[in-house]
Amino acid sequence: MPIKTPAFILNETQLVSNLTTLAEIREKSGCKVLYAMKALPCARVLEITKPFIEGFSVSSLFEAQLAQEVLGANSKEGKFEVHLTTPALIADELYELTTLCSHINFNSLTHHARYAAAIENDTSVGLRVNPKLSFLNDDRFNPCRHHSKLGIDIDALWQANQIEQVSGLHFHTVFAATNFTPLIQTIDKLRRYFGHSLEKLKWINFGGGYLFHSIADYQPFIDLVIELRRELKIDCYIEIGNGVVGNVATLTASLIDIFESDGKTIAILDTSINHNPEVFEYQRSPKILEHNENGRYNVTLAGGTCLAGDIFGEYHFKHPLQIGDKITFTNVGAYTLIKANRFNGHNLPDIYLQKADETLELLKHYTYEDYQKQWL
Repeated sequence: MPIKTPAFILNETQLVSNLTTLAEIREKSGCKVLYAMKALPCARVLEITKPFIEGFSVSSLFEAQLAQEVLGANSKEGKFEVHLTTPALIADELYELTTLCSHINFNSLTHHARYAAAIENDTSVGLRVNPKLSFLNDDRFNPCRHHSKLGIDIDALWQANQIEQVSGLHFHTVFAATNFTPLIQTIDKLRRYFGHSLEKLKWINFGGGYLFHSIADYQPFIDLVIELRRELKIDCYIEIGNGVVGNVATLTASLIDIFESDGKTIAILDTSINHNPEVFEYQRSPKILEHNENGRYNVTLAGGTCLAGDIFGEYHFKHPLQIGDKITFTNVGAYTLIKANRFNGHNLPDIYLQKADETLELLKHYTYEDYQKQWL
């Protein structure tokens, strides 16, 4: 199938491979797996993940509504779970959230004091704790940064002595972690603080941030979960987003102009940082398939908007680029399309699924009417 660029292509085989690995870890450890929808809430992705997971992790009413649409009647029958964790809990949405979510984690003690009594159905109530353990040097990604807005300070929670008033604890301490040392250290701190009180909980949620597809040794995770389940008699959950979809997608773009600027070659693409905003947010250069470290031809790849900083970076090529050449960005499955926008009126990319038989299925094509609805 000929594709019109820019095109966002999801690889079903890689997605199923990632999920199969998680399913094997789940089987060996007994840990329950949630897909974190914030990474990529594409309905087809959600459908593909369903056989491999216990449910979805959500952070808003809209995500919870979409989760239930995908889960359908199975959720009402108790087959799937929907866990909500957010600092933006809104009073007017609370009742509907309790009808959609199996678990709700309060982000603060004030949240819990204000809203816990309003949850009258069988929704399981938890607290998000900030263990005050920082494993990241960049505070933009650090949930446990100084003055963090994410979770209850572990010392404040210990002093309040409130964990026995809830069913579970949630925490999240890492970003793009490739080993389980942070998780082991975090659990150790929680056990030192709360001791036997943890045995009165029904569950504990490790949050996300672990790149399971980039971790070679899963045994420390498996051993930890088995130990917790045996000693505390509680369910354990892990929320995986980037670790499920991060490496399953590419973005293919076409070169639409090329020229010299102050002695450097500039190539304009028909995509932009509109489609991968974290390039600009975090000043990072995404990986491309065509880059060759030893290539003689240096080119600055730039997006087609009027933002001066709409730049992907400088890359090296074996041969001179020409108009019409294709550039393929890799590992763009997570936190790209969900943050994408139509700045300058540039359209969003088409979304394709590359199925196991290598055929392409068009999942989504955006039109002027989609843009129009947003602004008229």
